[in-house]
Amino acid sequence: MIKDILTTLETILKINSPTGYTFEIIDYIENLFNTNKKLFLKKTNKGSLLVSFSEKPGLVVTGHVDTLGALVKEIKKDGTLEITMLGSYPLNSFEGEYVTIRNNAGKLFRGTFLLNNPASHVNKNVSFEKRNTANMSIRLDEMVNSDKDVIKAGISVGDFVFYDTRFEITKSGFVKSRFLDDKACVAIMIELIKEYSDSKKNINAAFYFSNYEEVGHGSSAGIPLSAEELLVLDMAVIGEGCTGKEDAVSICVKDSSGPYDFHVIGKLRKIAIKNKLKYVTDIYPYYGSDGSAAQRAGYDVRAGLIGPGVSASHGVERTHIKGLNETYKLAKLYIENFIRKTKA
Repeated sequence: MIKDILTTLETILKINSPTGYTFEIIDYIENLFNTNKKLFLKKTNKGSLLVSFSEKPGLVVTGHVDTLGALVKEIKKDGTLEITMLGSYPLNSFEGEYVTIRNNAGKLFRGTFLLNNPASHVNKNVSFEKRNTANMSIRLDEMVNSDKDVIKAGISVGDFVFYDTRFEITKSGFVKSRFLDDKACVAIMIELIKEYSDSKKNINAAFYFSNYEEVGHGSSAGIPLSAEELLVLDMAVIGEGCTGKEDAVSICVKDSSGPYDFHVIGKLRKIAIKNKLKYVTDIYPYYGSDGSAAQRAGYDVRAGLIGPGVSASHGVERTHIKGLNETYKLAKLYIENFIRKTKA
């Protein structure tokens, strides 16, 4: 199963999907399952996707397909592009990254995101200047020297900017890429749907692919009213003061929006212990999830949050095959435990 998850992960990482531009990946997932007669598919007005094994699922597993990205904010006099960020991320981590700009007609342009006046032979303060959107810009790989040249080439304010992902799997089992948040979990969800589609089990569960999580309102709509529980699959935090590990699954007890459901956390712990999974419980100080969004929107659901530990979140991210596998196993066992409890 882990090989299938990795193959799917590599595939969906190639599909650019910053917040606001997620129709391509949603269409890709929809096309994977739209001929499956066991499934009920529903796309929301906002463009998210529900894939359900029941017309009235009691459990909804959710993950988000949207990633960080940018828009062209200003075309500058020297022919470079100033950006506005989609989601929040440390600009120093994205400095030097190759990008693709998509104009309104669908034409693609390449470039690099750099500090303004980046040559160390000219700018003696290049190492010390603050990195922000006002003093950084995209250097286009086009013969442009002015704003008029850029406009003539077909680029305009509001065009989307896609950062390269640099996906790699190391011999030691590490998975490195931008946007493992949350495509690592989306890959797990896709493979779980495939697995249950091929099984004879009656699954009282749905899988919800949200598309505005990075800006705070991903699962604020589109969750079936029949849902009793919401199991959120999203990256786990690694860093000072947190317990997350790249080769483990984290069960989040609390994030910046408040605590997750006591009973859901308890069930997740028991399942992890019983099945000898490598797991930790953790608290995330600067984090909100689709569970947070759903409950702020007024959904009457018990929410839990799990995910693989991801190093350097919202930057040059990394996790491990073992962490992905432990997350897959805990999610699968929780779904099946929920089915048993529902039947009892």
